[in-house]
Amino acid sequence: MTGDATSDLSAGQLAELTTGRLLSSWQLDVPALLLIAVLATLYGWGVRRIHRRGERWPLARSVAFALLGLGALAVATMSGLAVYDHVLFWPAAVQNVLLDLAAPLGLALGDPLRLAVEALPEDAADRVRRTMTGRLVRLLTFPLVSTVLVLTTELTVYFTPYFATALRVGWLHELMYLHLLVAGCLFVVPVLTREQTLPAWCTHPVRAALVFLDGVVDALPGLVVMTHGTLIAGAWYLHHAPSWSPDVQHDQRIGGGAMLGIAELVALPCLLALLFQWARAERVQAVALDRRLDAELAVAAPAAPGQDTPTERVRPWWETEQNEVAARIRRHHGDD
Repeated sequence: MTGDATSDLSAGQLAELTTGRLLSSWQLDVPALLLIAVLATLYGWGVRRIHRRGERWPLARSVAFALLGLGALAVATMSGLAVYDHVLFWPAAVQNVLLDLAAPLGLALGDPLRLAVEALPEDAADRVRRTMTGRLVRLLTFPLVSTVLVLTTELTVYFTPYFATALRVGWLHELMYLHLLVAGCLFVVPVLTREQTLPAWCTHPVRAALVFLDGVVDALPGLVVMTHGTLIAGAWYLHHAPSWSPDVQHDQRIGGGAMLGIAELVALPCLLALLFQWARAERVQAVALDRRLDAELAVAAPAAPGQDTPTERVRPWWETEQNEVAARIRRHHGDD
């Protein structure tokens, strides 16, 4: 921990929270730092391994993983939020929503699953794929199931003795951090990865709808906390509230509002990232379709003068195959 808050904490009283102290006060969280170091090392190893093969890994994905993912994890567990989370409710609420929503989004934008599959040897990559398509993982990441898990996690944290106990017990507080992070990753990582981890019917339009629905659901805990009449961990915060702190009920309303605002802010880039993937997939499909059409038209081209004309016309593939792309082309030709 650095800044004025350090000396005041040693005297048993944190200095009044200001914007400057919120930005400059830090404390060491060893388990969180170890987790960040392990994730950064593994990701960096994967990127380096791909580069050694002469292939490229998108820089934007690495930046998202490091800054948005690991950065949000560090801010949530070691910044001024962690310094003041035992005396004010709203820093703890911001911590939890960063771990539950913001950090998982940053990690997912880095696409660690695809990186692992591309960087690992073939046997190890196959094991990763088998694990991700195993029965338990498929159940936990199944659409709507993962959304319910995220919602249930947040409601369990705030409306059971979980949160109040975690404030008193250090190891449980760290476990709560991990619980929130894993719950958030169960939804967003499979949705944004380029690996096929979701059922085949989860196309990009379906995923966009799921992200929109998840954004609505993620707003519920903030609304409930903000409007809840009973204090959350009230006995703890009433006992530890500094003389300069706002009313505990007002502090809880601030925390609920912060949860609501962050939840909505996180939903937007998640939806934009998914729409970008959708547009890119459509472009790739269009290029492949154009090449196939060119090949079919070359085969079906009329014979040159003086050559025998075949008695049976070669029908293009879209007239004989039964799939969505062929049906779309048939409708297009019908409109013409």
